Amino acid sequence: MSASVFKNARLVLADEVVHGSVATQDGRIASVDSGTFSGPAGWDLEGDYLLPGLVEIHTDNFERHLMPRPKVQWAEMPALLAHDAEVAAAGITTVFDALGVGDADPDSLRGSTWTGVIDTIDTGSRQNLLRADHHLHVRCELPAPNTIELFEPFHGHERLSLISLMDHTPGQRQWEDIEQARIYYTGKKGWSDDKFERQVEHASRLQAEYAQPHRAYFVDYCRSNGIAMASHDDTTEAHVEQAHREGASMSEFPTTLLAARAARERGLLNVMGGPNVVRGGSHSGNVAASDLARQGLLDILSSDYVPGSLLSAVMRLEGDGILSLPRAVATVTRNPARATGMNDRGEIAAGLRADLVQVRLVDLPGGARQAVVRAVWREGQRVL
Repeated sequence: MSASVFKNARLVLADEVVHGSVATQDGRIASVDSGTFSGPAGWDLEGDYLLPGLVEIHTDNFERHLMPRPKVQWAEMPALLAHDAEVAAAGITTVFDALGVGDADPDSLRGSTWTGVIDTIDTGSRQNLLRADHHLHVRCELPAPNTIELFEPFHGHERLSLISLMDHTPGQRQWEDIEQARIYYTGKKGWSDDKFERQVEHASRLQAEYAQPHRAYFVDYCRSNGIAMASHDDTTEAHVEQAHREGASMSEFPTTLLAARAARERGLLNVMGGPNVVRGGSHSGNVAASDLARQGLLDILSSDYVPGSLLSAVMRLEGDGILSLPRAVATVTRNPARATGMNDRGEIAAGLRADLVQVRLVDLPGGARQAVVRAVWREGQRVL
């Protein structure tokens, strides 16, 4: 790999923002220097910000490209390439493709096998077709009868780096307010009220039969294979205590301030959604991510269902005076990298991977500001 210099940039470092330059060699950061770089060569960033490449640990975006409309399946490779291009354009250089397993409907993505999709990710990476570094985050729907069966293709896969334990049974966790669940399922999925009531009753029966044995299975799998584990939609202190006892390192999308505080007390990292920050609150009526940030309880941001929300959320947290820019950037770079054992990325520091993002802030009509990704490098190679 060739050497490069990125000069005339506002470098977002771990604890400060400085004007300076970054030199890279063989895909790694060789040096970080403040002040003016006098050499003629190199990338002139014209005073733009230079950030570490973003690390996305939970995005449903690939699933959206695989099934852009209900019951409409898209071919794996075109879906992967479109997803990969979208995350790279959002400044994401490391992405955990969140793939859900477990659904009674065999026509749904989460109710069918993921073998072809996994093979496609491997092929795209092997043939150097992908801009981002792709890993797997398996989201296990515990009450579904077929969750363990559908998990089989992921067994022992080198890309599997994170498992989350989910239970979307209405009446608890994300859908503690059952009327919010009714709005979601009748609106997004087009269910009638009668169908919603039938499904709620059916979901409760499945939860009673499958949730606990499936949970025990995946907890044991994570322990035996050294896979990071996250709980999902923790609402009560008891939810967090169980996750901590089982070895979870993250609480994804805690729905209450109580749960987020309990997670912090037990050493779990709180993961919240970028769209929650950008929209000013949860689409499910749960605790706002910005409120957790004000309380010092926000550790990691995930783009969830909008890749571009990561950078927008960072700028919103900084612009609203909730977090400094380095601390806000850490929620989408260093913190998720460390949480998943990736100690070779997530900061602009000598010796780490040269995953870098050039960002310019532009003024919009009405006084708003927009962060625009102008270029992206992964291991020193420009991918956007």
